[in-house]
Amino acid sequence: MSTHFMGEGNIGTDPECKLLPANGNQPPRGVMRLNVRFDNPVPTDKGTVDRGGFWANVEIWHRDVELWSRLYQKGMRVMVSGRMVLDEWKDRETGEDRSQFKVQAVRIGMLPYRVSQVVLDAGQSGQPASAQPTPESAQRGAYSKAAGPEGEWDNPVGANQG
Repeated sequence: MSTHFMGEGNIGTDPECKLLPANGNQPPRGVMRLNVRFDNPVPTDKGTVDRGGFWANVEIWHRDVELWSRLYQKGMRVMVSGRMVLDEWKDRETGEDRSQFKVQAVRIGMLPYRVSQVVLDAGQSGQPASAQPTPESAQRGAYSKAAGPEGEWDNPVGANQG
C-alpha cells in the first residue's frame, strides 16, 4: 500500500546512513534515514498556526547517501517528495505484529531556512567553487553568459552593461 507524498518539515535527528555492498549485478548502494516533523500551517488573521503536524521516518536509497548524510543535520528545513508506505515487522521482544507509515523519498531538498553558509568542493580546475558573484559578474548580471543549443549567448538583462 502506498500513496504519493510531498511535505515540508524540520529534521529531528542527525541522519543515519547504512551502506550495502554490491550484490550480483547490483552496484553498491546505501540508505539514509531521517526523522522529520512535517507541519500543517493554517493561515489565520494573526499569521499562520501549525495544526496537525506529524513525525515520520524518511528513507532514501542511493549510492551517494554517505556524501549526502554529511549535508543534512538536525533542525534543517527540508522538502521531501516520495511515497508513503506501510512498514510491517514482528517485534523481536514480544513477537507482536507491528506497523508504521514511513516516507520512501525520491528527493529531499534543503530549504534555505537556518542555513548560514554553503561551501562547495573544488571544481575540476582545482580552484574552490564559490557561490559568491565576482565583481565582473555582478557588474554584468549574475547570468550574463549561458550555454544554449548553439553555444554561448548574452543575457538581455546583462547585455547593456559592460
